[in-house]
Amino acid sequence: MRKLETAFSLSPSSIPSSPFKFAPTITPTPTPNKMASSSHSHTLLLLLLLSLFHLSLQKKPLSLSFPLTSSPISKSLQSSAQLQTSSESPPFPYTYKSTFRYSMALIISLPIGTPAQSQQMVVDTGSQLSWIQCRRRKAPPSFDPSLSSSFSLLPCTHPICKPRIPDFTLPTTCDQNRLCHYSYFYADGTLAEGNLVREKIALSPSRSTPPLILGCAAASAPDAEGILGINRGRLSFVSQAKIPSFSYCIPRSSRNISNPTGMFYLGHNPNSRTFRYINLLTFPEGQRMPNLDPLAYTVPMSGIRFGRRRLNVSASAFRPDSGGSGQTMIDSGTQYTFLVEAAYQVVKQHVAAAVGPRLKRDYVYQGALDMCFDGNAIEIGRLIGEMAFQFDGAVEISIGRDRILDHVGGGVHCVAIGRSEALGVASNIIGNFHQRNLWVEFDLVRRRVGFGVAECSKAV
Repeated sequence: MRKLETAFSLSPSSIPSSPFKFAPTITPTPTPNKMASSSHSHTLLLLLLLSLFHLSLQKKPLSLSFPLTSSPISKSLQSSAQLQTSSESPPFPYTYKSTFRYSMALIISLPIGTPAQSQQMVVDTGSQLSWIQCRRRKAPPSFDPSLSSSFSLLPCTHPICKPRIPDFTLPTTCDQNRLCHYSYFYADGTLAEGNLVREKIALSPSRSTPPLILGCAAASAPDAEGILGINRGRLSFVSQAKIPSFSYCIPRSSRNISNPTGMFYLGHNPNSRTFRYINLLTFPEGQRMPNLDPLAYTVPMSGIRFGRRRLNVSASAFRPDSGGSGQTMIDSGTQYTFLVEAAYQVVKQHVAAAVGPRLKRDYVYQGALDMCFDGNAIEIGRLIGEMAFQFDGAVEISIGRDRILDHVGGGVHCVAIGRSEALGVASNIIGNFHQRNLWVEFDLVRRRVGFGVAECSKAV
């Protein structure tokens, strides 16, 4: 089975690959209905990690000064499944900010170990396990454990090396050295495996996190670098480091700048006073539904608008049903947006009615996007109209006409929305393509997500 991971368009500067996240077939104890909960919890980016990491990242944090659209904070409806908000903030005594490169994914460089070794990682709100590449390699340089005084391996006797941990669904085994070993087999047969380890991340020259549990990959895609897993799981990076909030601002690509620079915050974002917030839908720790990822950032989506017209889609298509289908999540590790069938068909009907014969027949890009066109993208965008994803409390993510289509190569442009059901996914996923030119803040203490309009290319 496969789950959407990060899709990316094919341009002369892009790496040809599949536009999906792949759910790993996990050994030795695969879980039935894996696509339901654990696939979202452990979505590792596969081919996207290839040569994207050869890009150099700016290491020095920069100050921010740019305009945002100011809107009052509104109240949103609480789900009956929501947990009580903690009144105490986890101990994270300072703010960390860094730039990242946006190349169909958010690629950040983090200093890991003592002394620090810079490692490039994909920022992924859709997965839990963070891992780095420990295989010996010079370009790009992999992490060398022998050079770090704070590095340690987890033995098989460590409590984490037990598959009974409810929100850590990565099965583990003991290797021949009695060390805790994990294995991911991707849908295309690619293997990512290694040992679980403890290591520090240096967030400033004088401050580091405590030793965190990471994966130290010994085998993976040839040029893969790593994942920064930051979902709501207790072993994600933000949970282990007790970070109260994090945020990012994804810039738009252009013909002049193919891999623009965005900004990433851990801790307080000075622009948050302008953000509009929606409460996350959270679920009791013991609640399990076959098609639900309880660790995802699940949002109360209510509808989709084109122009002034709200499409005739029931709000129930965007909320988990009794089996968890219909969950809507914010995922930085998926490029395009994907909708369940009930919502997708209505969107496609609107697009087909708006553009008429311009819609390419019998054309599907990478098995996912089938609302595609030849010809003038500006004119087609004008015909389709401005789009918005609507949430509780009258909060919207507005998508301008110039951001409706993505160029996928050969003069073909596609609406950046795919069908979830065709890929075996029972969820709505708002990918990073539709998060561009927004501050997106994940407030882990108050269990909410905030959005603030910004020119992200000018945020650094």
